[in-house]
Amino acid sequence: MKETRVEPEVAVDIEAIVGEGAIWDADKGVLYWLDILGSQLYVYDPKTGQNRAIDIGQTVGTVVPRASGGVMVALHNGFAALDLETEKLTPVADPERDIPANRFNDGKCDPAGRFWAGTMEFNGEADRGALYCLEIDHSVSRKVEPVTISNGIVWSLDSRTMYYIDTARENVRAWDYDLESGDISNERVVIENSGPGHFDGMTIDEEGMVWIAVFGGWGVWRYNPRSGALLEKVLVPVEQITSCWFGGENLDELYITSCRYLMDEKALREQPLAGSLLRVKLDARGVPAYAYGG
Repeated sequence: MKETRVEPEVAVDIEAIVGEGAIWDADKGVLYWLDILGSQLYVYDPKTGQNRAIDIGQTVGTVVPRASGGVMVALHNGFAALDLETEKLTPVADPERDIPANRFNDGKCDPAGRFWAGTMEFNGEADRGALYCLEIDHSVSRKVEPVTISNGIVWSLDSRTMYYIDTARENVRAWDYDLESGDISNERVVIENSGPGHFDGMTIDEEGMVWIAVFGGWGVWRYNPRSGALLEKVLVPVEQITSCWFGGENLDELYITSCRYLMDEKALREQPLAGSLLRVKLDARGVPAYAYGG
């Protein structure tokens, strides 16, 4: 196992409470990311260095590009579309309208353009959430339950396997994936977390290896999901790492989000980059993000 300690570039120097949801829009050349508890959606343009902030007005757990324009978000109150020009938010579906103690957390789109995102109880109480799929026709189905803290989700390069993290389980589970129907089957554990820290957000590279942001682990860890082997640790000077995604013109820059929530004054002094958007150049390349097709 390779261990690399890096001094990351600070893409955006900011005190996000819970930075999350990094995803690269290759068509526009920008990175979308979030401050969940700050209710902010950010659009970072590396060409100008501008980090545009859009106040969502409620917790926002994840963001994905939308093929027809703008982005889709998963909020406290369900799935919604956001027009980036007018900043108008249009509700689409709220499968947990009757569970106000829950909010949406992480999620991504599958290769067919469906939007998968999961929920959690605000304080992380066990088994209160579920993983949902928003179809292109805006119908919603519940796919996995119970879930405690719904987090990273990606699909294999051949689209035949779905990988998913419920942080409380300390593992990555996989399902056989039917791209045409969105059906999942044959659940199994493919990666076990041996610590320290907890599995959070996740992305995949062009070799089919998964990169996992490790909350409390000081970095991002690369695994082979077929063997479960830990291949590499990329360590940064921030403890609470929350998400990661490959961006840049060649998809060879790993963007990393972080969290400063519940850190004491001593920890904040020792980790001045906590909450900032970080960027690391690696000998690896990601794959383009899928957009919502509805």
